[in-house]
Amino acid sequence: MAGIYIHIPFCKQACHYCNFHFSTTLHRKGEMVQALLHELELQRDYLEGATLSSIYFGGGTPSLLSAKEREALFDKIFQLHPVQPDAEITFEANPDDLNAETLQSLRESPVNRLSIGIQSFFEEDLQLMNRAHRADQALAAIGDAQAAGFRDITADLIYGIPGASDARWADNIQTLLRFGIPHISAYCLTVEEGTALSHFVKKGTVPPVHEEQAARQFEILTDTLEQAGYQQYEISNFSLPGRHARHNSAYWLGDHYLGIGPSAHSYNGTSRQWNVANNSTYLRLLQQPNLAESWFETEHLSPEQRYHEQLMTGLRTIWGVDPLQFPPAFQPYFLEKVQPFIQQQLIANQNGKYILTRQGKLLADFLTSELF
Repeated sequence: MAGIYIHIPFCKQACHYCNFHFSTTLHRKGEMVQALLHELELQRDYLEGATLSSIYFGGGTPSLLSAKEREALFDKIFQLHPVQPDAEITFEANPDDLNAETLQSLRESPVNRLSIGIQSFFEEDLQLMNRAHRADQALAAIGDAQAAGFRDITADLIYGIPGASDARWADNIQTLLRFGIPHISAYCLTVEEGTALSHFVKKGTVPPVHEEQAARQFEILTDTLEQAGYQQYEISNFSLPGRHARHNSAYWLGDHYLGIGPSAHSYNGTSRQWNVANNSTYLRLLQQPNLAESWFETEHLSPEQRYHEQLMTGLRTIWGVDPLQFPPAFQPYFLEKVQPFIQQQLIANQNGKYILTRQGKLLADFLTSELF
């Protein structure tokens, strides 16, 4: 099985923490959709005829697409690729875009799963992050989506927000639980270089993210969701039994996927490629008549790079890493390097699979780098 990711590189406004590729200038959105359609044609053979089990519209803000634009992209995907009858087809949306008309239109499309960027149900948090929606819209979006018939919904939350108390964080989690959301993704607020948030922190107008607060709120998250019956199948992702996200899991399990759009990445098992992260350049290259210059770069993965990638992705999940899947030269290296962390109870050996313990999850990036 394989997946397709479509990157929609537009947003109404820039969230202060975001370092993803997007533009707040929407006047070339129509051109961009035509370029995405063209790239789908050009990359039609990348997955070598594999059946799609996942289609994911991310961004940016896919909910800025019109119904006609969505339909054109779906028609092209289904024309070019075999799609599994029960494929997971996810559409990211901001709460302020999910009115009754849009939800009805999405229900009539192939979309069967919504990813709603909530981040917080508190106005002060949303304002600090410069989110486009209000707290009341966050609440309404989930209820309206459920009323429209969507059962597969995932919602994003952010913890470690400066000034956000543990009680406020716990309330955010409980709000999602009251809605019965089957899948929750929660991320620590990070101060990425070059973002508005980084600028504010350096100026002292916004306090920095405190590691102790973030770690404490991560513990609140894992305890609360575990008690509610959710499985933490990846460090930042939790689901009710049987409701794992296929799209997310594909990345961590090494499945093949094709990325379409500016800054999108693709992987076929032996190489990675990534598209130029500039809307104007992407459009210019996709509109050239003879494709004299490529819009993407490719890297063929060495055994060491494959080992690193398997560590970075697999160690974050409940499935862990299996040394027998590493390139042969790196199997004894891993087994030697992992022993101290087993003794410190940061990594556990479960029937030959190596997984992070509860404490190890707090140190995931450190442990991964130590095993490189």
